[in-house]
Amino acid sequence: MNGQLLELEIDAPALRDNPLGDPSRRPLIVYVPPGGAEGRPAVYFLHGFTGSARGWLGVSPFTPTMPERLDALVAAGEIPPVVGVFPDGATALGGTQWTNAPAVGRYQDYVAGDVVAFVEARLGTLARREARAVAGKSSGGYGALVMGRDRPDVFAHLACHAGDAYFEYCYLGDFPKAAAALLGSGGDVIAWLEAMKRRGRETKLNGNDVPVLNVLAMAAHYGPDPAAPLGLALPFELPSGRIRPEVWARWLEHDPARFVPSAVERFRQLETVFVDCGTKDEFHLRWGARMVAEALREGGVAVLHEEFEDGHMGINYRYDVSLRRLAPRLR
Repeated sequence: MNGQLLELEIDAPALRDNPLGDPSRRPLIVYVPPGGAEGRPAVYFLHGFTGSARGWLGVSPFTPTMPERLDALVAAGEIPPVVGVFPDGATALGGTQWTNAPAVGRYQDYVAGDVVAFVEARLGTLARREARAVAGKSSGGYGALVMGRDRPDVFAHLACHAGDAYFEYCYLGDFPKAAAALLGSGGDVIAWLEAMKRRGRETKLNGNDVPVLNVLAMAAHYGPDPAAPLGLALPFELPSGRIRPEVWARWLEHDPARFVPSAVERFRQLETVFVDCGTKDEFHLRWGARMVAEALREGGVAVLHEEFEDGHMGINYRYDVSLRRLAPRLR
């Protein structure tokens, strides 16, 4: 690697006393290009569900890590030198959607406030919105879209790779799987969660665990209920499995396919919006990406929308594409 990789820690005030009891002291991975970070723009990378900051460093045969990809782009002169920042969003429910969620924690404030301030104070990156981009895939892509809607004062550029959108297609398929698994725990979500964690410690998770965990985590973000176990309302009844219309309606309020059209004025404040998804995405996210891109175009946003022949997993190479678009625009 031509640049430098830093493994730092950050104390995040926004995450103190969060509802899940997750740590507020977090690892922070930072890629620094040759010549240092001072006076350089920065790209903030949001990992997907069940990811972590250190997950970006996972070594795989023949496949570069994301910091290595960033380093190679800089070394080849394909993008100007930028700092890559990789915050940690791991939670007791498997991850965050990078929003301020009452049942999870203030993860948007953590990134847009704590992490940005820490990086600029510690490393001297450029302290202006035009020099900051946010990028992510899956839940991270969703977080990038929400960050673009809520924090255009902090980030002027975003890239959303296969972000969660059009909830009917990407989430509903997990509902019957989750309902069946929770029935085995008598409908007790806390008992199910503890059993799942025990399996992970003692052996490994089974194939039915991830859909349940995904439903619980999304319910915590989209359907908080302080009176319910884990502070979340299940989107379906038990034992019948019937969808609860009033809860599902609350989920849909958080769907980018719905909120982008109504918040398009915020997206017009951005200088770069990149959206893509694979045509073979296993969670059917290409359709939500199309709807988001269509709404942005109709609202006067110069969105860069692409599709590619691949699925949902193992597509970090798509960051090469978005970075070639984003990085030269960082000012």
